[in-house]
Amino acid sequence: MIEVPDLVRRKAESLGEPGERWLAALPVLVAAAVEEWALTLGPPFTGGSASYCASARTADGEAVVLKLVAPGHDVEGQVRTLAAANGRGYVHLLARSGDALLLEALGPPLSLPPERAIGVLARLLRRAWLPPDEPATSKAEDLAVLVDDLWRKHDRACSPRAYGLAMRCAERRAAPCAEVRVHGDPHHANTLGVPTPRPGAEEGYVFIDPEGFVADPAYDLGVVLRDWCAELLATPDPLGLARRYCALLADGSGLSATAIWEWGFLERVSSGLYLLDFAGPAEAAPFLRTADLLAGATLST
Repeated sequence: MIEVPDLVRRKAESLGEPGERWLAALPVLVAAAVEEWALTLGPPFTGGSASYCASARTADGEAVVLKLVAPGHDVEGQVRTLAAANGRGYVHLLARSGDALLLEALGPPLSLPPERAIGVLARLLRRAWLPPDEPATSKAEDLAVLVDDLWRKHDRACSPRAYGLAMRCAERRAAPCAEVRVHGDPHHANTLGVPTPRPGAEEGYVFIDPEGFVADPAYDLGVVLRDWCAELLATPDPLGLARRYCALLADGSGLSATAIWEWGFLERVSSGLYLLDFAGPAEAAPFLRTADLLAGATLST
């Protein structure tokens, strides 16, 4: 019997019947991958929710990671991104069998102070972005639909001003722009250290878990800006601090601060509502509280 981390189980259960089937089949899927790749399985990782990941060793003692992607997530996009990157800014994909991936073992996640971490992430994203190889997604429109649906479902869980600002950001970010294959969720927990220096990891870190779709590169930077809730809640000037972080991302990437800000605010609101829907109020609160603070400060300046 394998141990399924609580967040992985809750996320799968939120998907209904497909998630329940996946959870029921997971021990068999893991056993098949262990046999196919002659692995000795270690404990699971507990940080994510979209897949079952566990440390493992190959027959010759190499440390690796076994990953089984849960339903509702685009494993093909992940595989295309990792294969195309070939280690440049990303974890190495060693093998694939269906929805099971064998990955390079990495170190702990990025844990630098915010401004240093932002610099690393901006440089690493510039290295990791890939040329577009398929039509762009309608990311802004998709997020607008999610925000509208969940805001109404959860009794207007953030202020009307935050909701309205998020919807206006989505409308502006829907405009055509130059696009790349983005990571899609490049937060600090998806940024792991490499155990030893190697090509493609000149910053000392690489990304894991790419969603891997074609979009505005400023979207990825907006995801970075979306975080730092604890810092924003602890300062008397959350708007000033968020603008400082946004300026650092713009300087580090060469992209528009306005685009980064708008993507970041849209991601802050959509992430808060999404977490409220599947994880609960405690996980959602930092995002929704900071969204209300930033929206109020933005409208009052």
